[in-house]
Amino acid sequence: LMPGFVHRWLNDPARLRKASLRIGMTSAKDLGEMTVGSLVGQKGRQWAEWKKLISWLKEQPKIDVVSLSNSLITGLAQAIKEETGARVVCSLQGEDAFLDTLVEPYREQAWAALRDNMQHVDRLIAPSCFYADTMAARLQVGPDKMVVIPNGIESTPFTVAKPDPNWSTIGFFARMIHGKGLTLLVDAFIEMVKRNRVPRTKLKIGGAFTPGDEKYVAGLKDKLKKAGCLDRVEFHPNLNFDDKTGFFRDVSVFSVPAIYGEAFGLYVLEALACGVPVVQPESGAFPELIEATGGGLLFKSEDSSALADALERLLSDNQLREQLSLKGMSAVRQNFTPAAMAARFDEMLRQVVAD
Repeated sequence: LMPGFVHRWLNDPARLRKASLRIGMTSAKDLGEMTVGSLVGQKGRQWAEWKKLISWLKEQPKIDVVSLSNSLITGLAQAIKEETGARVVCSLQGEDAFLDTLVEPYREQAWAALRDNMQHVDRLIAPSCFYADTMAARLQVGPDKMVVIPNGIESTPFTVAKPDPNWSTIGFFARMIHGKGLTLLVDAFIEMVKRNRVPRTKLKIGGAFTPGDEKYVAGLKDKLKKAGCLDRVEFHPNLNFDDKTGFFRDVSVFSVPAIYGEAFGLYVLEALACGVPVVQPESGAFPELIEATGGGLLFKSEDSSALADALERLLSDNQLREQLSLKGMSAVRQNFTPAAMAARFDEMLRQVVAD
């Protein structure tokens, strides 16, 4: 254990803010030992620090339920139950995509520890039926332990889009990586430019961009330049929240064609909240989102020509685009709100306490 004065020095807010300016997103491949240490709980190196949280919980008034924000901290579950008597619920946030990138032996060790932790968790909260089924199988738990609570957003800051009628703009807003389908979208855009069925089309790319992403994005820019359409593409990295909401205002259609099984896709709700219809792959949670909102089209996963076809269909059919826009915006603003999410969460908590 470190002395108290060292903790105070390290935890100084000004020092932490300064240090954060030098941090990028670390590759998951380098985090195997730390991840396993987190998941094995009292057997891990992090336990000396985490024990302070358990001690703090014991000092509070009687706790009925402790909610863990993600499954990577379920190493706490056993101690929480034993020390406080509280039930434990845990939200699932797409952790499988992270765990599967770990190098061996950490990948299997992490999954084994996570499965072992499930005996101390009373409910798992998945954002979609797709992800509930996926994780139930991988964690080897029964459906009685799973509950589906779709994500919600505060839609007020997202104003209705008013794209330039002279230019059709395709939007992308997610981390600028291959896994989010950015390569696929760039290939589809290049194909659309070559076809020229929808003249005067632009591509607007926004989202997280770290030093580790520079080589990948430079490669995309080189591909666009060779295709003669780099001048039609805008890159908007690392926008703050206000700029993010403004990003959607001049977008005609939106697509983040992720090439892995996306657990939810909050960016879909953000686009629809602005009245921007979406084009998403028929994989992961996207079919559920499209069915629930009526705000977009699906295309065959990992097929850039099929993506180009769907984008062209939506951009060339004003009536369809308007119809999907109104349906999607209404559904998100009425059914995918923080209040709706909180009500579902409260109902789940009552059931857990009653069990």
